[in-house]
Amino acid sequence: MTLDEFNALSLNDAHEELLRCCGSFRWALQMTERRPFKNVENLFAAADTIWNTLSERDWKEAFSHHPKIGDIKSLRKKFATTAQWAEGEQAGVVQTSEKTLKALAEGNNLYEAKFGYIFIVCATGKSAEEMLALLNARLHHYPAEEIRIAAEEQRKITRIRLEKLILQIPGIHQ
Repeated sequence: MTLDEFNALSLNDAHEELLRCCGSFRWALQMTERRPFKNVENLFAAADTIWNTLSERDWKEAFSHHPKIGDIKSLRKKFATTAQWAEGEQAGVVQTSEKTLKALAEGNNLYEAKFGYIFIVCATGKSAEEMLALLNARLHHYPAEEIRIAAEEQRKITRIRLEKLILQIPGIHQ
């Protein structure tokens, strides 16, 4: 869809489209209320500004809308509206060894137990081995440090999804 088409959507439809990009209800609501956007740069700037003003609770709500890295079965079931995007984002996990997938699953469980939310990483362009290394490194962070890192990763994911929604980059928006 074009930016003009997005700006012309009803409040409910725009909110739903934005929730596909980021699972924070407040973020999507504030983005919807800021329409119309003059250009995509204005859209992206608003997305970042709003994201950075939200609470940890809002961030964690957005995190909860992601499948665990490597959990393709969960991805298909729970996240049908964003499954195609997330599958593309996690393409590096699909073609990996069973050993690495098990290590990712174990690491995700440790991460969730420690921080209270799933491991969030902008997986686009990363192999499963790279994500596992990042997960293992981030397990050593303090919670106050890690929430900021996870929020930044979510911001990157949101930006990519906004690009898929609005810009229709060939081979990305399907």
